[in-house]
Amino acid sequence: MSSLIKRQRGTELATRFSRMDRVFEEWMRSLPMRRPFGLGWDWPGDDLIRVDEYRDSDTEVIRAELPGIDPEKDVELTVSDGMLRISAERRVEEKTQDKGYLRHELRYGGMTRTLPLPEGVSESDISATYKDGILEIRVPVPERTETEPKKIDIKRG
Repeated sequence: MSSLIKRQRGTELATRFSRMDRVFEEWMRSLPMRRPFGLGWDWPGDDLIRVDEYRDSDTEVIRAELPGIDPEKDVELTVSDGMLRISAERRVEEKTQDKGYLRHELRYGGMTRTLPLPEGVSESDISATYKDGILEIRVPVPERTETEPKKIDIKRG
C-alpha cells in the first residue's frame, strides 16, 4: 500500500487547527512520561515514528525508522495542505523459552508521524524507498526566488 495520495482541502481555519492538533498530539506522545490518570500511552513514543531530517543540496531527506514493516502492505504516505503524513501498522511476535516456561510477547498497532513540507513543494516530485527497516523520503525543494517587496499605496478614507 506504499502510495502517495493527495487529499482534498477543507476550510482553511479547520485545516490550521487540525494541523496544530496533529503536531501537538505527536509532541505529547514523544514526552518521556506516562499520561495522567491511566489514559493510554503506557509506553510513550511506541506509536510515534522516529525520523531524521536533513538537507542534501536541493533535496530534503526524511529517514523514518520502520523495522519489521512490509512497506507495500503496511505503510501509507499522504500529502495534505503542506503536510506529509506517514502511517504504518506493525505486528511483532517474540517467543522466549526460559526455565520451562514459554512466554509470548506481542507488539502491534498503528504508528503515525506528520511533518511540514517546505513551501512550494510539488507533491508529484516526492519519492520514497524502503531498505533495511528505513523508509527514506526525498522531497525536492524548489529554489526560492527573492522578489522585491511591492509597495501598496494607502488612501485616506
